[in-house]
Amino acid sequence: MSRDRCASFSFFDHPALGDDTFFLERNLAGKGFSNVAGVDEAGRGPLAGPVVAGCVVLPANGDHSCFKDSKKLSAVKREELYSFLQSSTAQVGVGIVSAREIEEINILQASLQAMKRAVHNCLMDGLPDFLLVDGTFPVPLSLSQQTLVKGESKSASVAAASIIAKVTRDHIMAEAHEHFPQYGFIKNQGYPTKAHRLAIVEFGPCELHRRTFKGVREFISESDEQAPVPSQQRLWSP
Repeated sequence: MSRDRCASFSFFDHPALGDDTFFLERNLAGKGFSNVAGVDEAGRGPLAGPVVAGCVVLPANGDHSCFKDSKKLSAVKREELYSFLQSSTAQVGVGIVSAREIEEINILQASLQAMKRAVHNCLMDGLPDFLLVDGTFPVPLSLSQQTLVKGESKSASVAAASIIAKVTRDHIMAEAHEHFPQYGFIKNQGYPTKAHRLAIVEFGPCELHRRTFKGVREFISESDEQAPVPSQQRLWSP
């Protein structure tokens, strides 16, 4: 069986007859676009950590039915698919924008910047020649593209990109937990859970928190605002 066939994962349900989530990619290929990429991001809502984007060009001859919205998959299934994508002939790119950059340019612009970096990272003979982008905002690149609301359910490539983005970010936050265990990043991934918010009240924000976000900015002192900004290089690369 081909390494690019998801059928090798028996725990995935196949879509109902006629539910073809590779139709857009196949249609675009028929119009001359040979490298159609799906693009998605993870981490717009957390109070801490980076926003991460994935960009994936799936092989044309694979079984793509296993790629579903990362939010609808268990952590175990996401990890399985992440490893599968990394070892297959799919082209995979990742883009990361740190908490400091998010503060400077706002979360929307940071998400788009992460997507742009992911596309640049997804190098083949050049950039992908068409982008299917989750959401309503195009990636700031002069490439042909189409935005898709709920794109993970409409495009296998976007779903695959969402898996890459989500798992990559989860790995970053798991590493962050080793440095800042008091916030429970291993469980909350930086999202504003009750336990996380209480930890911010007790310990104050750490260098990974987004200081312009409600739930964090209330606990930033004047001295914190004037302090040198840490690089965060030990946890991820920009």
